[in-house]
Amino acid sequence: MLKRAGVFDSGVGGLTVVKSLLQERLFDEIIYFGDTARVPYGIKDRHTIVRYSLEALEFFKNFDVDMMITACNSVSAYAIEELREASEIKIAGVIEPGVEALFKRSPDQDASILILGTRATIESQKYEKLLRQRGFHNLQAVAPSLFVPLVEEGLFEGKVLESAVEHYFHDLQEPDFIILGCTHFPLLSHAISAYFPRATLIHSGEAIVEFLQDRYEIEQPHKRPTLKLFASENPDHLKAVANLWLD
Repeated sequence: MLKRAGVFDSGVGGLTVVKSLLQERLFDEIIYFGDTARVPYGIKDRHTIVRYSLEALEFFKNFDVDMMITACNSVSAYAIEELREASEIKIAGVIEPGVEALFKRSPDQDASILILGTRATIESQKYEKLLRQRGFHNLQAVAPSLFVPLVEEGLFEGKVLESAVEHYFHDLQEPDFIILGCTHFPLLSHAISAYFPRATLIHSGEAIVEFLQDRYEIEQPHKRPTLKLFASENPDHLKAVANLWLD
């Protein structure tokens, strides 16, 4: 039975996954670790991402977690297999759940899909490969690299964000679906939806909840889940964002 989960992200963005897990009360306790000293992962090479991910796995060994959820899409793209080989606990990423969530919502394989992610995630083409296996073919992928630092700075609205959105999206036709392929991006969902109002957003937090409920034996709902927050640098900033996003 899964009762204690570790959630790992390169920074604060994985709190969007934590929010969904808390709302659905899937676990008794969630241990969150944000590697804020080395954020963002999305500009780093595969070997560095794998090394950082294995170090995070060592961190969670201090808490006897039943499962580690890699909320970082870049980690999910490059390090899942290495994590599973190095650990006896269950390891779940966010890319496969995101693809499955879209597949459930779209019976039309001709639907146009925009994948947003970090440079590392987009270069891995992991989303495209899994989507094509499901029969989707009308795909485009964009790496809006400024989005992660905007979230880390707490800029969830305003002219700077609006300019960044216009910069990355102005040449794109409005898609039917947008995969928010970075857990930082749901914090910018209002700005993204304002630019593409008819598109359906696929959120990693909601997707991972569905995935866990489908795949694992989870006793739910737990009465009062607890959350412990840790960061490799500036934990006060992480807690401030948690207070804002998790209410």
